[in-house]
Order: sequence, then C-alpha cells, then structure tokens
Amino acid sequence: MIRQESVAIVERFWAEVWQSPQNPEAIDHMVAEDFVITSGGNDIVSRAAFKAWVIKFGTKVDDMDFEIIESFQSADGRRVASRWRLTGRNNGLMGTEPNGAPINMVGTAIWEVGDDGLLRRNWVERNAWEVFGSIAAADRNIF
Repeated sequence: MIRQESVAIVERFWAEVWQSPQNPEAIDHMVAEDFVITSGGNDIVSRAAFKAWVIKFGTKVDDMDFEIIESFQSADGRRVASRWRLTGRNNGLMGTEPNGAPINMVGTAIWEVGDDGLLRRNWVERNAWEVFGSIAAADRNIF
C-alpha cells in the first residue's frame, strides 16, 4: 500500500458504510477481522461485532446523512484523523423515545490503517451529551 492512500481508504469507508445509502456490508471488505473500535470509552471487538453495532445504530437514526468535514494523516500514513457530521431524526438513539427530534452529531475519529489497506483500529469521540440533551429535550426539559 502506498501510504498516501490512507486518507482515501478512510473516506471510502465513510462513503460506503455511512453515507446514503448506508451499506454496512462494505465493512466485510474494508475492516480487519480483529478490528477494535473504542466508542465513548467502550471497546467493540471484532469486525462482526462492529458490523452489528453499525446496523443497530442505523436503526436509531431516520433520514441519516453523513458528511466528511476533513481528514488528514500522519507522515507514515498509519494514522488518519477525520472530523465528521451525522444528521438525521431520532428513532430511539441513546435509549430515548423515538420522537423524530433532529440529530446533529459531530465527532472525531482516529484510524489505524494496516499495510494491507484494511482498517485495524478506530477511536471515536462525539458530542454525545449535547445530542442527548437535544433529543431528550423534545420530550422533556433535562437542563
């Protein structure tokens, strides 16, 4: 793999898996079998578990749209940092009632890209507190 391709690999993942129409099946050819994602401090271990997590997440956001804000990589191409935005309507995200409230989630993902071009590791953080407050506030005032 030419290291300069690492940003393209991550952005192809975003496009195939998260952008409309979402295609979780693409995970099978883009992610290593022993993939680990740390999301909100919790590890999801294995490609199969990650794919199941993506599918479940997709059921919780109606009219999902995903935007890549920017991506850049380390000098050796082993790490890619990516900023993103996900929008849609609440269908029970974070255990809330499916109330159709607008979702505007922004986050940062740090990726490890293997020499074989497969995604091996991901650490992701997002504005979960703010999203929860906005979708739960549609039902009641939590602040």
